[in-house]
Order: sequence, then C-alpha cells, then structure tokens
Amino acid sequence: MTDWFTPTEWEAVRLSLKVAFWATLVSLPLGVFVANALARWRFPGREVLNVVVHLPLIMPPVVTGYLLLLTFGTRGPVGGFLDSTLGFTFAFRWTGAALAAGVMAFPFMVRAVQLSIEAVDPKLEQAASTLGASSMWVFLTVKLPLILPGILAGTMLTFAKGMGEFGATITFVSNIPGQTQTIPLAIDLLLETPDGEARAARLAALSIALAAAALAVSEWISRRIAARVGGT
Repeated sequence: MTDWFTPTEWEAVRLSLKVAFWATLVSLPLGVFVANALARWRFPGREVLNVVVHLPLIMPPVVTGYLLLLTFGTRGPVGGFLDSTLGFTFAFRWTGAALAAGVMAFPFMVRAVQLSIEAVDPKLEQAASTLGASSMWVFLTVKLPLILPGILAGTMLTFAKGMGEFGATITFVSNIPGQTQTIPLAIDLLLETPDGEARAARLAALSIALAAAALAVSEWISRRIAARVGGT
C-alpha cells in the first residue's frame, strides 16, 4: 500500500488526520457549552449567537476563509496580537488549517449536541436540583450520560468535516505541501497536474474510506451508549 502514494501524498494524509483531530478536540468543549446555552438558556442575543454559529453552513467557504484571514492573519487584530506577543501564527500553518476546519465543522457539533439536550426532559434536571445537586453535578450525572450519543455523533461529524474541508482552508492558509496541504487540497492540485487523475482518485477513495469508517464507528458506539443508558 505504501507504493500507492508518494511521500507528499502520505504527508497530506497525516496532516489531514492531525488537522481534523485538533479541530475536533478544540471544538468539543466549546460546542457542548454553546449547545447547552442555545437549548436551555434564555438571554439577550441568543438568536444572534444562533445565527453566528450556523453561518458557516450557509456562507460560501471562501468567504469564511477570507474572514479568518482578516481576523487571524498576521495583520489581523487577533492574529497580529498573537504573533507579536506569543510568536504564534495561524496564517500559512497547519494550525490555521485546523482553525478553518474547526470553524466550518463547528455548526455540526453544536447542532448534534443541541438536539440531544433538547430531547432530555428538563424535569429530570429540575428534580436533581431540588435534591440539592449543583448545576455542574446535575450536568455530569444526569444530562451528560443522556446526551453522550449526541456528543459522539457531533464529534464524528466534526472530524469527518475537518478531514474534507477545502474552501476556507485554501483561502486562509493556501496550499503548501507539508504545511497546509490536506487531502482535499492535494486532490485539487493533482487534478491540475498532467497525469494526476489516477493519483487523485486514489486519494479520494482513501478519503471516502476514512470518513465512512469514522461514521461507522460513531454509529456503533452511539448504539452501545444508547442501549446502556436505556437499560439503566
């Protein structure tokens, strides 16, 4: 199998897994918090937050990438501050690719978890609160076990989306082999290369296999968790 891909293509595979992993890891706690806020809390600006969270789903990915460049580029307000104070750079680095993937996949995380939280009867949480449990204890012991399938589904969707992100990534961090070139960007480059279609097809097949495996594992674990929760 090692003969099927060049070292540059294997690097794109490795980088895709790295980008998707970190995009998912960072998105998970924030996604659960935002989903809980949208599902349970009522506060000024709630609808605005809901729109902002889901904007990447409907905006052209290139626009999202451009906004990331304006904000997190070395001349942007956030990117410039991080670069000058911490020496940390997003632009044209794998960290920028992870940020772009995380932003584009974040709505999937929030939506999956939000639907799970909305399916939980609030009376269960209220009952635990009346018995003296703190809000954090109620979340950990009552709500979290019930929404685990949704969290897992959101995690896998975020990972799969991170593996396949293209438009925002190439706009924000360009297509640099070994630095920002993930599988989709490598496929795009191969399609523009003479005699590159066969190699692009192999990478596309690998990408499909990885995404399908992630979804299959997610479905299997979700069913086991749901059965265990239902049994208890």
